[in-house]
Amino acid sequence: MAIRLEDVSTTYEGEKRPAIRDINLKVRSGELIAVIGPNGAGKTTLLETINGLLRSEGLVEVLGLDVRKYGREVRRRTGYVPQDFMVPSDTPFLAKDIVMMGRVGRIGLLKPPSKRDWEVVMAVMEQLGIADLADRPVGKLSGGQQQKVMIARALAKEPELLLLDEPFSSLDARSRETVCRLIADLRDDRSVTALVVTHDLSAMPEECDRAVLLNGGRITADGEPEEVFRSEAFLRAYGHIKVVRP
Repeated sequence: MAIRLEDVSTTYEGEKRPAIRDINLKVRSGELIAVIGPNGAGKTTLLETINGLLRSEGLVEVLGLDVRKYGREVRRRTGYVPQDFMVPSDTPFLAKDIVMMGRVGRIGLLKPPSKRDWEVVMAVMEQLGIADLADRPVGKLSGGQQQKVMIARALAKEPELLLLDEPFSSLDARSRETVCRLIADLRDDRSVTALVVTHDLSAMPEECDRAVLLNGGRITADGEPEEVFRSEAFLRAYGHIKVVRP
């Protein structure tokens, strides 16, 4: 089991009401799951809890480890793309340096990258269509280009688990399709587990095995995407909207 949450509640510091509560979720290795729900439903909090970035109540077991004890090890094996990724325009790092940061957990903090490390970095950038941006300052890139750099950083880690928070928000349809295909290939070829948060239901990866619907900090539906879209919980969350998938 890649992820096991039992009776999990997470409350931000200074808040009285949990952002997510009574969460029970099991994710098998190699599953690709879309996490959906209206604004404020707790989607980002769920990913941050799984990644061991927030203190929570209940059992949070990821990659067979209790994140409260082994959070650093979980994060070493997890590729994470946060929702807020924009960097200042005067950031001096080149795009390839940002992607290489994804390799630090494998290389070691003070060790120089090897030839293979650079090969992995450039291969991922090539797959995402940003190899030509490798030597450009990341702060000078567009929002969509920066988003691809952050996705490349997560993939360069060669993770066992991917946690992607709104990874398509600045991407055009073609780039979104490329990213979805890469994630699906990682699932199929290496049994990489992936949770993808998206507010845009039309951007939900076609290859998803399951959809998990959050509303009001709780999981209100969990199952095959079309099953979730037909559920009463979905209607309560989104109203009578028609979901057009790619």
